[in-house]
Amino acid sequence: MLLLISAIKLIAEIALLALAGQWLLGLLAGQKRDKNIFYQILQQVGRPFVQVARKMTPRKVVLERHLPLVAFLLLAFLWVGVTLLKVNHCLKIGVQLCQ
Repeated sequence: MLLLISAIKLIAEIALLALAGQWLLGLLAGQKRDKNIFYQILQQVGRPFVQVARKMTPRKVVLERHLPLVAFLLLAFLWVGVTLLKVNHCLKIGVQLCQ
């Protein structure tokens, strides 16, 4: 169980960092961001989570350009929830087993 919780937490952390990096690089690169190879790599890492955000939100309410922010927020809530779950699990089985 601890391995599953840790794996979900790790996936959420990687996706959060990819979306944050994509946003920051988009600010720095400006209009040429689509030609930047690192931006494209970060976009590929975050794409599955953006697609999940698209399926979860109504098309008329959330604009396409806001989907990475929605995905980031959903992942942030997931990360907080999984972190609390991991802490609770470690308290149940003993902190020594979680190290």
